[in-house]
Amino acid sequence: MQTIHPIAGTLCTICGETCTAPIGVDPADVYCASCQQERPPFGRAAAYGSYDGVLRDLIHLLKFDQVRPVASVLGRLLAGTIAALERGLPPGSIAVVPVPLHARKQAEREFNQAELIAEYALKKLARPERFELCTRGLVRRRETGSQIGLTRNQRRENLRGAFAVKDSAQIAGRNILLVDDVYTTGATASECARVLKRAGAAGVWVVTVARTLKVSELLTVPDFLTDEGCEKVEHQLSVAAQG
Repeated sequence: MQTIHPIAGTLCTICGETCTAPIGVDPADVYCASCQQERPPFGRAAAYGSYDGVLRDLIHLLKFDQVRPVASVLGRLLAGTIAALERGLPPGSIAVVPVPLHARKQAEREFNQAELIAEYALKKLARPERFELCTRGLVRRRETGSQIGLTRNQRRENLRGAFAVKDSAQIAGRNILLVDDVYTTGATASECARVLKRAGAAGVWVVTVARTLKVSELLTVPDFLTDEGCEKVEHQLSVAAQG
């Protein structure tokens, strides 16, 4: 029987992408190529597991087959991720904002899966009183086409103007934990974070149940190229290929 495993290994400090740490660099200071090129508008993104296998099947059961009890399972996984991320969050109250669906999509599905998962997750936290679920702060004001096959810039354009802050009182001056089911390229999370920060959010962090993974090559070849140095590089390449 397949099991669900949390993401392990060296991760990008900002977006949580799997990375191969450069030689001599602290894994806590590793950044993927994308975040090196352009820092996202959120402080950090964290996910429980890889978007494949059993975890992907569970998310599909909730989103596309409307099997609502699955939300409690996904919520439990998300709670663990929030608890781990909480250590790096500022003190005080945190506003939990689910990524919204368009009204037509939500009426068709009868629920927002991000909101449902967040509700279950908050019940499992050791200090739930620190987190406030805010479902009216952010809205999706227009439907967007599929992101599949689009470049990074095309994804941005597809999402531009799709989100808006409806109730600024829930957002202004607050630290926000943005919740979604899956982190794919970060385009949705980044657009939501931009909108929230323009509305006065003090900071935005992102947490999801799953994320798609691709190893970001961050290899540093030693200048001296000793046998030991070459062996380290070969080992990193091997680990990256297996991951």
